[in-house]
This record gives sequence, structure tokens and C-alpha cells, in this order.
Amino acid sequence: MPDTRTDPPFAADERPMLQAWLELQRATLAWKCEGLSPEQLRQRSVPPSTLSPLGLVRHMTEVERHWFRRVLAGEDAPPLYCSETDRDGDFDRVDAADPATAFAAWEAECAHARALVEERRALEALSARPWRGAPVSLRWILVHMIEEYARHNGHADLLRERIDGVVGY
Repeated sequence: MPDTRTDPPFAADERPMLQAWLELQRATLAWKCEGLSPEQLRQRSVPPSTLSPLGLVRHMTEVERHWFRRVLAGEDAPPLYCSETDRDGDFDRVDAADPATAFAAWEAECAHARALVEERRALEALSARPWRGAPVSLRWILVHMIEEYARHNGHADLLRERIDGVVGY
């Protein structure tokens, strides 16, 4: 599992710094899943948790879709894996899920998110839809996404260590 990720710049303006940190977090999730078989990607942590590497990829697909498509851009983009009656479908329904399809959906959402970010030059640009009663800035969304990935990459690190003993930042 060679580490081909790129470190964020040590000195840069805020926007490229935030985008580089988000890209590092995205690359970290991919790296933590690299080389795992479909069965290993579906492997759960410990009961009663339904956490799995594939579930994390599906969850981050939903998160990318929510924050960039629905909140930032105001697009009509229904969830791919979750519903009102199955709020944790991204985590719970991985037993028959195809990893290649899930990774392709995640990569497509990341690409769409990058394009939406590029369309908005100012970090102060406000979301098309409110969150908790108020619009949020592009800056807020980027910081939140870094935090969301960092938290779940910690989960991915523990899952990977449990699956095959591989550890590393």
C-alpha cells in the first residue's frame, strides 16, 4: 500500500490551503481502502456497529452530495443509499453492494463538488439552501468537509488495522 498522497502546501492562501486539505482527506480514504478485497471492504467493525470501509465510502458519497449539490448549489439530488425509512442505508446495506460501483459514485460526487467549488470564487459565497435556518459560506462547507473526512478517516484507520494489520497516517 504505497502512499501516493500529496501533502498540502505549508504556506498558501486560504482557498488553496482548504482545497488541498480536503483533497488530502479524500485521498486518505481511498488509500485506507486500497488493496482490500470486496469482502474486506464489506467487513464490519464490532457489533452492534455496522461500520465498514465500504460503508464509509458510501457515507462520504452521501456527505459530498448533500453539502455540495443540495446545500451549496441548491440542486435536487436525492440520496443514493439512504432514505427516510433507512437513514443509515449507506452503512447498513453493504453486504451485496458492489465496491466498484460505490467508488465510482464517490469519485463522481467528488468531481462534481470540485466543479461547484470552482464556480464560486469567494469563500464567503453563501449556500443556495440554508442549514439549520441560515445559509452557510463555502468556507464553512470546506472546513466541515475536512472535519467530516478526518473523523471518518480515523474510523477507516482502525477498520484497516483490524482487517489486515496495516496502519499509517
